Amino acid sequence: FFCHLKAFRRIATRYEKTDACFAGLLNLVTAFLAIR
Repeated sequence: FFCHLKAFRRIATRYEKTDACFAGLLNLVTAFLAIR
């Protein structure tokens, strides 16, 4: 699962400054991976 998450560069490098923004983007990516 984490290898698939690291394929998204924005998640791996953590461009988001706040925890809330990072958590929102993380939820979006996990939903995308679940659909795919």
